[in-house]
Amino acid sequence: MSVALLWIVPPNKEASNSLGFLESIRDGNGGLDSPWFFPRDHNLILNGRPKKGRRQRCNSGSSGADFRHSYWGGSGMESSRTNFPIFSSMVVNPTGEMAVSSEQKVYDVVQKQAALVKKHLRSSGELDVKPDIVLPGTLSLLSEAYDRCGEVCAEYAKTFYLGTLLMTPERRRAIWAIYVWCRRTDELVDGPNASHITPTALDRWESRLEDLFQGRPFDMLDAALSDTVTKFPVDIQPFKDMIEGMRMDLRKSRYKSFDELYLYCYYVAGTVGLMSVPVMGIAPESQATTESVYNAALSLGIANQLTNILRDVGEDARRGRIYLPQDELAQAGLLDEDIFRGKVTDKWRNFMKDQIKRARMVFDQAEKGVTELSSASRWPVWASLLLYRQILDEIEANDYNNFTKRAYVSKAKKIVALPLAYARSLVSPSRTSLAKA
Repeated sequence: MSVALLWIVPPNKEASNSLGFLESIRDGNGGLDSPWFFPRDHNLILNGRPKKGRRQRCNSGSSGADFRHSYWGGSGMESSRTNFPIFSSMVVNPTGEMAVSSEQKVYDVVQKQAALVKKHLRSSGELDVKPDIVLPGTLSLLSEAYDRCGEVCAEYAKTFYLGTLLMTPERRRAIWAIYVWCRRTDELVDGPNASHITPTALDRWESRLEDLFQGRPFDMLDAALSDTVTKFPVDIQPFKDMIEGMRMDLRKSRYKSFDELYLYCYYVAGTVGLMSVPVMGIAPESQATTESVYNAALSLGIANQLTNILRDVGEDARRGRIYLPQDELAQAGLLDEDIFRGKVTDKWRNFMKDQIKRARMVFDQAEKGVTELSSASRWPVWASLLLYRQILDEIEANDYNNFTKRAYVSKAKKIVALPLAYARSLVSPSRTSLAKA
């Protein structure tokens, strides 16, 4: 869900229906009363325990005994082009042939997004919004559309919403519009009407996305995003990639390797960082490369999603899903049956220790880029990072029982974390944190 990947409250059936887009997607029509950035988990930040039955999608890094991966801090291959670790540009497919790895595919997308922003910077002198060009009679409707996006954000992501109030009005409204589109997309396959969603429905949703990027919004909330993409150098590719992640959820419940899982995690959560950086902005005094900031945003999405996968192992198993690399489970001496049985053993504890270690290393990668963002955008991002990272502590506190116990951060700990996040947001970019190329 951003770089600022925060929680969204799982709506009840009435709330989902009030957003009114599921029927329009399924039937191919809809109206103006149809209504995040954020990892695919919809949990309220300040109102007690997260609601069960929903999960966020993203993972990063590899566990097990293979220390070749850069997220493990071993002898992994780091790209000389950026601070973001590229595990390997090539992998061997089941037929024994060499193929481009998921990490390399995602890295190519990151390069494209960074290039778009750099082009915008060269042409405009700074990453800022374009002036409003409003047709007579449409300004009030557009304002109403943005206000509705803000209401949805305030209802389902209270703390994140508060953080956006520190942004400039233009950036704040744009982030709300992106949030709502991501939420609507997630609801297609994870909401109460998910059983009715087909690949054809997702194709229709993608067609609507293409239309709104061409200035042809279908409803009021589409109009808010359509206006946003005319003002900021936001590219359509991450949005299309998120929809591809929804398609994967319709057809896939196992992942043979981390390489497969990584691509899924990019699709459903890493994409949000790429959508959000052009809006959140990079601090004028930052010495970091644009590409390195994008990579850090991607890492935050990956880290948050990995955390959700580790937290929700039991819930996913009850739905017949295992979002853990099959080869790594085998290396740890674990089978699918062990997960379905839900018994915490020494093998499971050791496996989880490695998984958590990797997730923390990915969070470390993400931290390097948060300070490089525009000062007004840092607080919600730091809040996301610090609060999500604490979920890993709670898994450990539960003795790695993520089968029957759901790890969550208490309200008291969340309240304590928010001032800390704000304090960190006041720290200016370091001239040595992410060196300029």
